[in-house]
Amino acid sequence: MTQTTIPEQMTAVILESYNGAEGLRVVQRPVPRPGPKEVLVKVAAASINPSDLMFILGQYGFKKPTPTVPGFEGSGTVVAVGESTGLMGRYLAGKRVACVTQQDGLWAEYTTTTVNYALPLDNAVSMEQGAMSVVNPLTAVALIDLAKKAGHKTVINTAAASALGLMLHRLGQQERVEVVGIVRRPEQVVYLQQRGVAHVLNSSDPDFSQQLRDLCHQHNIRLAFDAVAGDLPQQLLAAMPTHGRVTVYGGLSQQPVQVNPAALIFEDKSVDGFWLPPWLGQNNLLQNFLIWRRTQKLMLSALKTDIRQRYSLAETPQAVRDYESQMTGGKVLIVPGQ
Repeated sequence: MTQTTIPEQMTAVILESYNGAEGLRVVQRPVPRPGPKEVLVKVAAASINPSDLMFILGQYGFKKPTPTVPGFEGSGTVVAVGESTGLMGRYLAGKRVACVTQQDGLWAEYTTTTVNYALPLDNAVSMEQGAMSVVNPLTAVALIDLAKKAGHKTVINTAAASALGLMLHRLGQQERVEVVGIVRRPEQVVYLQQRGVAHVLNSSDPDFSQQLRDLCHQHNIRLAFDAVAGDLPQQLLAAMPTHGRVTVYGGLSQQPVQVNPAALIFEDKSVDGFWLPPWLGQNNLLQNFLIWRRTQKLMLSALKTDIRQRYSLAETPQAVRDYESQMTGGKVLIVPGQ
């Protein structure tokens, strides 16, 4: 194992129970050591995503034994390399990387991840942008790619004022796919209109269903991306012409998807799901390398993320509550060195 000077102890945030921010504690614990095919990353910044909120509530696709360190995504510097990492491990030593992990996470001063999940950052990409360069940017690339391959010229996206929603709009413009935004508050309508989104609907308006239906039929919209779940997928299906499809990629409502079976049976409509890891898993290493290189180039334009607030590790429970209360207007970062 090649390494620089690494302390024995670090500050980390642990999840003691699946109880959201109430289950978080800031502690001192041993710095992990990278195992075979792993690298150790000194964390520069970590983002808070909806997937993190679902995880700390026990509502994500998997649970870990507690206590565990949350945080799926962040950035940092590779400071140690484990055994059997091969050429890639030697290349990554000392490099700035974006990383994701399903082990103990990134809300800590140090974390380990497999060598395949440490992605070198371009020099032009800052550590803070790097901390937000995987989950949302790659999801935006994937969803626009799915729309293009299926021949859709206009699609709908819910929770459109989020960081990912803005990315979908900007990337869609570049790729000639118009993205109609759905939000739930009047100020979010103004926010998106000021950023050039041509069609924005407010799901809280009393005539929302009719507005949505008119827009879908005028523009022949047959694909919607939904981050909310609950009854919104059914509203989207009901508004679209026959053969419409809703792809659910989030569950912000924390409610199960509710769909009228008549739409599925008699109108050939459908609901499916999207999760980034399987989408990446269907590609070979070269394809994913090219996707990552393209994503890096877009990090300064279509896939750039605004930062609303930065918090130290000690302030992480407050950071989570802040993000829970407002998921639009920029990302919330956890910065260990702050």
